[in-house]
Amino acid sequence: MAQYLCPQILIMDTNFQPVISKNARGHYRQHPLEFKRALVALSLEPGASVARIAREHGVNANQVFSWRRLYQQGRLGVPALMRADGLLPVVLAPSAPAPNNTDADGDAGGTIVLELGEVRVRIEGQPNAATLAQVLDRVLR
Repeated sequence: MAQYLCPQILIMDTNFQPVISKNARGHYRQHPLEFKRALVALSLEPGASVARIAREHGVNANQVFSWRRLYQQGRLGVPALMRADGLLPVVLAPSAPAPNNTDADGDAGGTIVLELGEVRVRIEGQPNAATLAQVLDRVLR
């Protein structure tokens, strides 16, 4: 019985599949901070659908939820608190009844609490308008 050997020099690889590096996971998009803030602001509007907002802007809904967590932790920056119309969201919370303290003008004192991420500013009584303007100016920078 005769054996025929095929020379290895003439063997041809017929694999036409492109060679893809195993460590190439694709291009990660780096979204600007303003884009993240805008999507978070849209998602926090009453009745907003995170899935719809994400789909309209070409991102995954899980990514928007992740940005919302960062926002709640104060890691997306203070300007994220402002809405598109330039107003800050206000939440009214019930508080314990205040004693009937009145100042010389007869006006009752009050309390203003500003919460921005992990920062809390509490102003009791009736603050001077100039002082309050300075506090708001510093907080909103």
